[in-house]
Amino acid sequence: MPSPANLRRLLSTPVRAKVSSEARALWLLAWPILIGQLANVAMAVVDVAMAGHASAQDLAGVSLGVSIWNMLIITLMGVMMSISPIVAHHVGAREFIQVPHVVRQGLWKALGVGVIALMAANLSTAVFDHLGLEPLVRDLAKNFVHVTSFAMPAFACYRVLYGYSASLNQTKPLMMIAIGALMLNGLVNWLLVFGNLGFPRLGGLGCAWSTLLCVWFNLLALLWWMHRAKAYRSTWPFDRFEPPHWPQMRALLKLGLPIGVTYFAETSAFSLIALLVAKFGSTQVAAHQIALNFSSLVFMVPLSLGVAILTRVGQSLGAGDPVAARFRAWVGVAVALLFATISAAFMAVFNQQIAAAYTSDVAVATLAAHLLFWAAVFQLSDATQVATSCAIRGYKVTRAPMVIHLTAFWVFSLPLGYVLGLAPPWLPWAPSQPLAAEGFWIALVVGLTVAALGLTALLRHVARSHLP
Repeated sequence: MPSPANLRRLLSTPVRAKVSSEARALWLLAWPILIGQLANVAMAVVDVAMAGHASAQDLAGVSLGVSIWNMLIITLMGVMMSISPIVAHHVGAREFIQVPHVVRQGLWKALGVGVIALMAANLSTAVFDHLGLEPLVRDLAKNFVHVTSFAMPAFACYRVLYGYSASLNQTKPLMMIAIGALMLNGLVNWLLVFGNLGFPRLGGLGCAWSTLLCVWFNLLALLWWMHRAKAYRSTWPFDRFEPPHWPQMRALLKLGLPIGVTYFAETSAFSLIALLVAKFGSTQVAAHQIALNFSSLVFMVPLSLGVAILTRVGQSLGAGDPVAARFRAWVGVAVALLFATISAAFMAVFNQQIAAAYTSDVAVATLAAHLLFWAAVFQLSDATQVATSCAIRGYKVTRAPMVIHLTAFWVFSLPLGYVLGLAPPWLPWAPSQPLAAEGFWIALVVGLTVAALGLTALLRHVARSHLP
């Protein structure tokens, strides 16, 4: 604990003013990212809600398809995040002439990785043949993945331009485009899921076509905005053609692949639950997806703060000021924890109302409300792990966070979830009855706590090691 003298110093007026100033600067950068992220997640909320009101089978099929989609696009998001710290460092050092080359090579990398993700998505649908699903649910899940797989290359390219724009402190375009995509998603879902205005009634598959259309809209809209806005002209990456430059591509992959593995480790722990509990029926799958969907919506706040923290830390290091980088990192973590406290209380109090907003099925809503309680429990750990990991990436350190996430989710969370959720009879310490989805969510609390503790210690070490 800090001594009384240190506490008085920390609470002194100059320090409070400095913290307040940094928190405001962080929020000014983060809030447009947050609105954009919320709009992106709200698209999934609309998908799940509309599918849920179509039928329980539509909801289950879309939920399973989304579990594959989420694993792949979040992994892609991590791999593409390598653009952010590199551009942020160049911006902090005022080396603007270096930025276009990095972005062009990032786009080449995005095309290659996006095509690989497209093929992986289509191959992954074979897993649905081995889960004992109802034929209608199985076919819908497979077709959902087949349709949305063609969004993968566009999504990868969009995330490169997203990181480039955010690192230039241009976050409002990301917000406006995401809001436009949300409106488009709602309209296309309304037309195709329910067959309004003479369009074919596709049920849950309409959500897949809507997702595909909106991803391509995001990419084209951001390109159009960048072409018209003055803020991008000094670093405009499309003034000439540049073939792939393999040394730069390797550097981007070296930095981005560990982040992609980190994101995969976390999202797979959530998404695989839907596959593992599918044997317990559509109610378990649907309730898990509702709880996961709302948790993802809330998670966008600390994630948006994390993107802002990465940018602030990277720019400080690029400017040669590691003291400011450390200060900005810890202020960002504190702001994320403050929000997590509020969100945890909200989810614990209003879990039943949240679940009822998603579905009219009483059994699904009851179980989803119970899972939302466990989501409330892990809010503090979840906010801590994402804020600290983003701060660490601002230092261009990506391998150690990857190891921590793999350990937390694949050594602790998933094995414990398997024991509690499935209760295999060959384990003498397994519960007498499987806890199904609830057992996995209890395990997620453990995994996120391990990740938060490990990443907090790592950030402390990395920040100190950069001090003069």
